[in-house]
Amino acid sequence: MSAAKKAETNNQQHFSADVSRLLDIVANALYTNHDVFLRELVSNSADACDRLRYQSIEKPELIADNPNFRIHIFKNTDTRTLTIFDNGIGMTAKELADHLGTIAKSGTAKIMEAAKKSDDPLSLIGQFGVGFYASYMVASHVKVISRKAGAKAVNVWSSDGATGFTVDKATADETALLDGDRGTAIILDIKDEGVEFLIDEKIKQTIETYSDHINVKIFLNTPQDTDNGQGNPINSASAIWTRSKSDITDEEYLSFYRHITHGFDEPLLTSHWRAEGKIEFSALLYVPMMRPWDLYDPSRKDAVKLYVNRVFISDGLDGLMYPWMRFVRGVIDSSDLPLNISRESLQFNPIISKIRTSVTKRILSDLDKLSHDDWPGFITFWGQFGAAIKEGLYDAAEHREALFKICRFYSTHDNGDKFTSLDEYVDRMGENQKEIYYITGENLDAIKNSPQIEGFKARGIEVLFFTDTIDDFWLQNVTSFKDKDFKSVTKGDIDLGDAPKNENDKDDEADKSDHKDLLERMKSILEDEVDSVRISKRLTDSPVCLVAPEGAVDMNMERVLKIHQNYQGQSKPVLEINAKHSLIKKLETLEPASENFSDATKLLLDQARIIQGEAIKDPSGYARRMANFMERGL
Repeated sequence: MSAAKKAETNNQQHFSADVSRLLDIVANALYTNHDVFLRELVSNSADACDRLRYQSIEKPELIADNPNFRIHIFKNTDTRTLTIFDNGIGMTAKELADHLGTIAKSGTAKIMEAAKKSDDPLSLIGQFGVGFYASYMVASHVKVISRKAGAKAVNVWSSDGATGFTVDKATADETALLDGDRGTAIILDIKDEGVEFLIDEKIKQTIETYSDHINVKIFLNTPQDTDNGQGNPINSASAIWTRSKSDITDEEYLSFYRHITHGFDEPLLTSHWRAEGKIEFSALLYVPMMRPWDLYDPSRKDAVKLYVNRVFISDGLDGLMYPWMRFVRGVIDSSDLPLNISRESLQFNPIISKIRTSVTKRILSDLDKLSHDDWPGFITFWGQFGAAIKEGLYDAAEHREALFKICRFYSTHDNGDKFTSLDEYVDRMGENQKEIYYITGENLDAIKNSPQIEGFKARGIEVLFFTDTIDDFWLQNVTSFKDKDFKSVTKGDIDLGDAPKNENDKDDEADKSDHKDLLERMKSILEDEVDSVRISKRLTDSPVCLVAPEGAVDMNMERVLKIHQNYQGQSKPVLEINAKHSLIKKLETLEPASENFSDATKLLLDQARIIQGEAIKDPSGYARRMANFMERGL
């Protein structure tokens, strides 16, 4: 066995079963669009140059041999290979194994699950950050030769994308492919279906289409064929965000969006401007059309890149964007920030918070404008990112007014089929209505039919439907809107006596009784289960409902806390009865000490629990009582 073969055997590492299946998806699901592999590899090379450019601020010796960052793409038709070289930061042997051999860290199981459901497998490349593996669409074998800037060792990662990979020391010939003391060369053995990428015009056309805006020069030749990076690049190599809006086409904006997102969708919103005054910065930001798979992952960082005078600083700087703006993608380039401090220190610089405030105001203003100019587009945005936006109501009081402008909710208006704003709700409020009524729950259809809103609908009083988990939390911090207090319809005692009644809502003499004896008898039976029993001002059609006592935790909020925060509290609800309902009237005629009265009372409580979405505490007792009543009824 040769020395080379021994080295390969000793260093062979195997992909897991999931990773192998993922590689197959990436390589074959994108069969109709081979161009994506080159876009992804060029994007990775540009990122490597950006990262070294930043490190060289503190350690200029890292680029002393060649300060001109560049990317080279060149072919060899004799060996049927295509090489992409960059003189960026490079990788150590460990980084090669970690970054290129362990894609399980990118969430392999989630990718596999999403791939099964996705109508557009192309979009998964960008969402899950596995763009390097698109190489296997056109390559039967991939070799990555790399030297970390400032290091001596040159290492080679090699894989056919199926059986596993090896990491070895580079040979002299392989080392010679690197120009200078740093960088990475990716060598692809081109398959028959990828031979078009051995044609210069095809490479040039792909770069012009997808990577013209890359802020690094791209050359269509070997590193040795250019004069230390001084030749004629095939891309414009200019930072798109520094150019005038009038000089940028829609196609260029779209190309840059796809470059930074690694996706194939189009942005819902593109916001490009330059801030001038006390602080100066350029921003090119996008609101995607598709929700990232990890939008609600607590570990997710924002995806806005920070540059200082076109020098890349960070792609996830804490404090640059609010956590609830984590769906925004793009670039912010500041002229006021210092380059010679660490990223950790930079996040505490007061200029960062000023940039965040300015950017937030602009994006919220653009979204408000979108809601007026492009309602279908805005509704798409709200469906994807509305719950994240509402997180800002909880922790960004300074932007609350602007956030309320774009927040949309379903309500009893138009039977809950259309979104409404809080401004529209207030405009529709009756003259005597003092509060904004709402109901929270997990399911829109369920809360549409909640008994607690019957009296409001009968009197034409609009009730907002809050169906996101975050609603229960921001309502703890936000008590009013335009001097109108928020009031839950499932909490406390609500008197709708002054509100105009529906024409079918008629009083009769029996309804004017206080029903004191009935309430006392029911309360004695349910002593351990409810806080109290009272006549409801909410109900019109249903016989009973449950509400939280005034001052207690709202029932849906209590359910959310138990699920998400291991809340152990247990407050007793209030059982409200509809004195006008025939069932309650019949109950009032039963002998108080009879088994029928006791069973009926307990069945009514269980009915209220079922409607509320709560579990019945005594299922066997419920079944027995229900069977007895059905038997007597039949």
